[in-house]
Amino acid sequence: MSPQPQAAVGAPLSRVDGRLKVTGKAEYAAELPHARTTSRGTTPIMDGVVHAVIVDASIGRGRINSVDTGDAEKHPGVLRVIHHGNAPALPYRDNPGSNNPPGRRLRVFQDDRVLFHGQPVAVVVATTLEAAQHGASLVKVRYDAEQPSTDLDEAEPGEPTTYARGDAEAGLRSSAVRLDLTYRLARNHHNPMEPHATIARWDGDELTVWDKTQWVMGTHDEIAAVFDLPADAVRVINPFVGGGFGSGLRCWPHTIVAALAARVTRRPVKLVLTRKQMYFGTGFRPSYRYRLRLGSDRRGRLTAAAHEIDAETSSYETFFEAVMGAGQMLYSMPHVSQAYRRVPLDVNTPIWMRGPGFASASFVIESAMDELANELGVDPIELRLRNEPSEDESNNLPFSTRRLRECYAVGAREFGWHRRSSRPRARREGDWLIGLGMAAGVYDSGRFPAQARARLDADGTAVVEAATSDMGPGTYTSQTQVAADALGLTMSTVTFRLGDSRYPQTSPHGGSATMASVGSAVVDACDQVRQEAIRLAVGDRRSPLYGVAASDVVVRSGRLHVQGDPARGETYRSLLARNDRPYLEALGSYTGPSRPERRSYFAYNATFAEVAVDANLGLVRVRRMLGVYDAGRIISPKLAESQAFGGIVGGIGTALLEHTVTDHRDGRIVNASLADYLVPVNADVPEVRAIYLDGEDNDGNAIGVKGLGEVVQVGVAPAIANAVFNATGRRVRQLPITAEALL
Repeated sequence: MSPQPQAAVGAPLSRVDGRLKVTGKAEYAAELPHARTTSRGTTPIMDGVVHAVIVDASIGRGRINSVDTGDAEKHPGVLRVIHHGNAPALPYRDNPGSNNPPGRRLRVFQDDRVLFHGQPVAVVVATTLEAAQHGASLVKVRYDAEQPSTDLDEAEPGEPTTYARGDAEAGLRSSAVRLDLTYRLARNHHNPMEPHATIARWDGDELTVWDKTQWVMGTHDEIAAVFDLPADAVRVINPFVGGGFGSGLRCWPHTIVAALAARVTRRPVKLVLTRKQMYFGTGFRPSYRYRLRLGSDRRGRLTAAAHEIDAETSSYETFFEAVMGAGQMLYSMPHVSQAYRRVPLDVNTPIWMRGPGFASASFVIESAMDELANELGVDPIELRLRNEPSEDESNNLPFSTRRLRECYAVGAREFGWHRRSSRPRARREGDWLIGLGMAAGVYDSGRFPAQARARLDADGTAVVEAATSDMGPGTYTSQTQVAADALGLTMSTVTFRLGDSRYPQTSPHGGSATMASVGSAVVDACDQVRQEAIRLAVGDRRSPLYGVAASDVVVRSGRLHVQGDPARGETYRSLLARNDRPYLEALGSYTGPSRPERRSYFAYNATFAEVAVDANLGLVRVRRMLGVYDAGRIISPKLAESQAFGGIVGGIGTALLEHTVTDHRDGRIVNASLADYLVPVNADVPEVRAIYLDGEDNDGNAIGVKGLGEVVQVGVAPAIANAVFNATGRRVRQLPITAEALL
């Protein structure tokens, strides 16, 4: 088969949905659906939408004693107040394919237990948002309160998840150089621009939900399980997501509340979480207490590492993330032990946040490597090079590609690493102490089964559909690019549709899995359609391509022609019209990685930071940052650069600003607003640059990508922390790094 020309992939194209977004025509979950016609029919304008507002628990643990709804129900416009005392029972059947962590998921309004501060205890439904809000303020809930456990340092950990190779304790005892370090990482919240929201509408026994989600099928399956509905009775629609960062990777209680309220009131119900409610109504990156004991010889060759990891989870579910992965394979060493304990607390359940697990572990491991380099008097990059593995030592598999050495070399050259002094506090500009730091990053990019449908219409245009999402990385654009090239069409003649559970099923939109998984399914579907058209042409006596070997035909700009002889050919339009074919259609699939895996498949980076620290005030200012990435084939350079910038900005927030604060007396989050929970703003974001190494990783998937949305944040926080040490000589082992820690 002749290679299909690639005109769209690799081009720095603007977002195909960009105009919709900047003109306000992109519809998000909280916005009333407008009538639209698709291949699956017409979604009508909704009439009679009412509003729901959740009443949150004001205690951190205990039982509901009584719910007084009298004043609320008398308020004009209030239709119903629903709580555990009057809500219909919900089946909540098991949903083994969900992203729900192990445990007993929260069952809204099904009993009187309060498991965390902010838990939904009632919902007020009214004809206007204002009436619902005021009605919620009139609901009086009395509790039998208990003392909540919300402090990671005071609670009893659960049983550990462990890993071991060699004998870490013996290796540490025999190490010439030993470090024993404890790090603390604060809880972080996602804070996407768009709040979480749901509109639910019942039509008889069928339910349609417009929901902010990063997994259309996951939300679909959870709703079907909770209400015990057949799969074809539930439809989830989600064409646009205004940022997610992982917060939409499971179905949250408010979505169930909206659907329940719609069933009770027999009206379409809209429920939008407030910014405050997003701090306990959805998940978060958990806080960590992480002890690392590290050993090496005098030349810096690592000999042993022992990781003791404690992380918060809820009392009713056991959340797990891949915090152990980097410690098993990033550096070569014979002896490793790990114990990862989840500490059950009276909080809502955490959820994955950008770079989950790996970003948290990288702060510890990469800070410790910097400490070891300083102890040995070795350049931090040189220390890492001395410990580069030749294979993945956690499973003895060869790497698919691992170009971390090249990331170091390119980054050092482009950042001017040679200007860094190994002596802290060596560079000063007035009151500002200047330092350089770097860190390595790694992420286990996901690959999951996915399907996509491609249809080539008789007018020469194509529609491709998959039930994936686009929370901002540019899924609409990147999938259109791979589809256009696979079909041999221009970008303007291909429409990619997503965000509907009636489309072919896909995996969660997270874990850097979408391009590898959905993209591979899209290419498969489009390849099938193109090849069917070619077979039709070469077998058609009326076609200029009759008798040509199918393997010698390529398609460019909607025209099939002989490779090397562009004059001999015809268009899709003429071919389909002559054969009286209204369309050609195919269902493509990607089955995921081979089992067992034959290669170790990761994306990598080297991140460099320059900071200035006020010697008198302890203020840290990031001056410039560079990320160099081994992320396989880059489908869209423009989108990839945007992803890197976003990941670096997120890492700046983790390093210097973001910290969820809990009042342990009652479990209340005291900074549940963007006025008090600090995130980076334009003034915090310095000169940022991203470099992607040219290449492909064809062992991982059909299109050679690794995924890059997660790895771009991994390593940012430790690079900044190491730069702060280089500037000040003070090692800060907690995040965020505050002025108080530097004074």
